[in-house]
Amino acid sequence: MREGSAVLVPKRLLFVVTEDWYFVSHRLPIARAALAAGYDVLVATRLAEKADVIAREGFKPIGLKRLRRSSRNPLHELASIVELVNVYRAHRPNIVHHVAMKPVLYGSIAARLTGVAGIVNNVAGLGFVFSSKAVYAQTLRRVIAPLLRFALSQRKALTIVQNRDDARLLVDEIGVAPDKINLVKGSGVDLAQFSQVRRESSPPIVLLASRMIKQKGIEDFVRAAAEIRKNNVAARFVLAGAPDPGNPHSIPEAILRRYHEDGLVEWWGHRDNIHEIIREAAIVCLPTTYGEGIPKTLIEAAAGECPIVTYDVPGCREIVIDGISGKLVQAGDVGQLAEAILQLLVNPEQRRLMGAEGRKLVQAEFSQEIVVTQTLAIYSRLLAP
Repeated sequence: MREGSAVLVPKRLLFVVTEDWYFVSHRLPIARAALAAGYDVLVATRLAEKADVIAREGFKPIGLKRLRRSSRNPLHELASIVELVNVYRAHRPNIVHHVAMKPVLYGSIAARLTGVAGIVNNVAGLGFVFSSKAVYAQTLRRVIAPLLRFALSQRKALTIVQNRDDARLLVDEIGVAPDKINLVKGSGVDLAQFSQVRRESSPPIVLLASRMIKQKGIEDFVRAAAEIRKNNVAARFVLAGAPDPGNPHSIPEAILRRYHEDGLVEWWGHRDNIHEIIREAAIVCLPTTYGEGIPKTLIEAAAGECPIVTYDVPGCREIVIDGISGKLVQAGDVGQLAEAILQLLVNPEQRRLMGAEGRKLVQAEFSQEIVVTQTLAIYSRLLAP
C-alpha cells in the first residue's frame, strides 16, 4: 500500500430478525446483494435450524436469546432491549435493518441509545394489532402507536412498507412524515425459479401455502372446500405449511390431521419445493386477514402463472388485479370465496389468462431484482453525507 493511501473499511450492515428461518426465506437475496456490494453483513436472530445457512452465505450470525415474537412479559421485553443495546455496542453497525414489529420497536430504542448512524425499519405488514377489531388488539394498538411513531420518526431512520394501505396508515394515523416512507413491494421473487412450463395436475389442485395460523384463513379455506364439494366438482384442496409454535394463533397439528383424515382437505405439512407445487396447482387461495405486507406466497403464485383467489385486504390487493390476475373476495365471506374458486375450477382458459397477467405484474413490479435495487438504494441514502 502506498504511503498516505486510505484503508477502506467495509460498511457494516446488521439485520435484526426474530427468527432465522424468516431471514432466510424473506431477506436472503438482499443480504447477498449487500455482501456483493461491499458490506459486512451480520444477522442477529434466534439461531435454530437455519444457523448453518446464514454462516455458509458469508454472513456473521449473532444469536439472540431474549427477543421472542410471543413474549408479553414486561421484564423479558426490557431484557430484549438491553440485549440489542449490547449487540449494537459490540458490533457498531453503520446500518441496522430491523424486520417486523418487535425488532422495529426495540431495535429503534437500542439504536438511539448507541448512536447507530442509519436505521432501516422494515414494517412487513402491520399485523394482528392493526388489522383486528378485537378489544385486546385495539388496546394494544393504543400502546404501540406512540412507540411506533417514535421508532419511525427518528432523524436517522427510513421506513420500508410493502403496500400503499400501510403507507397511508403510518402517515395519517401514526404521524410519520411521508418522506421517511419507502414503498418496496414485497420480499422479491426469483423469476427464473418460476419460469417452468405449467403442468396442472388432474384433478386440479387448489393450494393454500402458508404457516398454519388462524389469520391466514385456514378455517375459511376448509369451509369453502366443503361448499365446493357439494357441487360434485373434481378438485383437491391442499394445505401446504406447518404450524407456527411461536404464534399464539397457530392451528394445532391435531386439528390439521383431522382435516386431512376427514377428507375435506389434504395437509402436506411444510414443503421446500413450493415452486414445483405452484407449477402443478390450478389455483392458489389465501383467505388471509393477517395484516401482511404482501404475502410472499401470492407473489410466487403470480410468478408461476397461477391465478389467485384471496380476500380484498391490504397487501393482497397489491398483487391481485380483480378479474385480471385473480379474484378478490370480501374478507370473511366464505360463500363468495367458494364461488370464486368454483368459477375458476370450471374455466381452464380463464385460469390460463389470469395466470399470464399475474406473471406480467410480477415482472413489472415485484421481481427480486427490483426489490434488491430499491433496498440497496435506501442503504446508500442513509450513508450519504
